[in-house]
Amino acid sequence: MTDRDILDALENSGAIRRGHFRLTSGRHSDTYVQCARVLENPTLTMQLAREMVARLPQDLNVDLVAAPAVGGIIIGFAVAAALDVPFIFSERQNGQMTFRRAFHIPPNAHVLVVEDVVTTGGSVAEVTALIKQADATVAAVTSLIDRGGEKAFTDPFYPLLPLDIASWEESECKQCAEGLPIDSPGSRRL
Repeated sequence: MTDRDILDALENSGAIRRGHFRLTSGRHSDTYVQCARVLENPTLTMQLAREMVARLPQDLNVDLVAAPAVGGIIIGFAVAAALDVPFIFSERQNGQMTFRRAFHIPPNAHVLVVEDVVTTGGSVAEVTALIKQADATVAAVTSLIDRGGEKAFTDPFYPLLPLDIASWEESECKQCAEGLPIDSPGSRRL
């Protein structure tokens, strides 16, 4: 798949939305990427996952895939299937990211973190911290979309499609200043 093919898939599925949005990071934007819309199609999801794996360094050692709930679960599972390795996901409990459901990271495991969309990478940073606490190694991070900007994590990052989508702090939001209603479609409502 080319970058154009990936962008076409996002646009054709209605995954790219325009309006006034509060992102999971708390930042505001006039563009929201709702990857759940493209992930409704299992065949396309697997095609995207195989492309994500193909774009990773060939010598990358991966024993396990981990993803933050909710956005990373579907694509994380698909990437794990493409790699033929186990998959786990983290979720929030009392506001803290944790691995529940008896999920376990073996010590010294090489873990690939998979997310749908990364803006600041706050959720990814929480997952990578859990991996390191388990005495395992973050092999790399990958996502369907990288919205650009500074990240809260420093691990190697291989997004499938970088998009230059502006976001800003609420205090800098012109749409807020105009009194336009805001939508907060992410999994973590702020």
